[in-house]
Amino acid sequence: MVSPLAYIHPEAKIGENVEIAPFVYIDKNVTIGNNNKIMANATILYGSRIGDGNTIFPGAVIGAIPQDLKFQGEDSTAEIGNNNLIRENVTINRGTAAKGRTIVGNNNLLMESVHVAHDALIGNGCIIGNSTKMAGEIVIDDSAIISANVLMHQFCRVGGYVMIQGGCRFSKDIPPYIIAGREPTTFSGINIIGLRRRGFSNEVIENIHNAYRIIYQSGLNTTDALKKIEAEFEINKEIEYIISFIRNSERGIIR
Repeated sequence: MVSPLAYIHPEAKIGENVEIAPFVYIDKNVTIGNNNKIMANATILYGSRIGDGNTIFPGAVIGAIPQDLKFQGEDSTAEIGNNNLIRENVTINRGTAAKGRTIVGNNNLLMESVHVAHDALIGNGCIIGNSTKMAGEIVIDDSAIISANVLMHQFCRVGGYVMIQGGCRFSKDIPPYIIAGREPTTFSGINIIGLRRRGFSNEVIENIHNAYRIIYQSGLNTTDALKKIEAEFEINKEIEYIISFIRNSERGIIR
């Protein structure tokens, strides 16, 4: 299962049933779990922590030092969960002193040439399209779909169950359950098809839709819109998530 043409540092920890192809490079201070497949010319560098059941395609680089001039060589990690597909030429940098680690959760698909910068946090069940670039300390919540060639500014957060149109660029947060698109990137409705596919009931979808009508179409400022939602809506977990996301947004949300 391990090619003699691969380089594995003697201090690296490799689990069971791991397939390592020719010309793979695995550095010291690396831990790789069970049932992973690492294809030719992948590079797993210092500080990488990889869970179980992942497939890493040719040319991927995990654990490279951050592209941050403030980085001083501090110990940090790039942590990959379980059952991820990391396609060709994906780059996932390790953390800095800011957070100490970059995290990609479970069951994600990172398509060709995606870049995940230092201290980023990607949740579970996300799909990230070809050549999308994520700057440092971004957060992507669970089940988000980000199309190809999206540019995401540092410190931004993307909510769960969103759909972001290809080619978007943004420097504000994108709240959960919506579609974001156009130029500049704006609210383009809620992600009805995605929510139905994920098993959300029509009643829940309608509540989400009504909440966003107040946020985006009532003419109220964000603070007053959230107060109106709290006064008039039954606060289930979806509405609570929307309110909490927007209220805690440091960069403000897209309009």
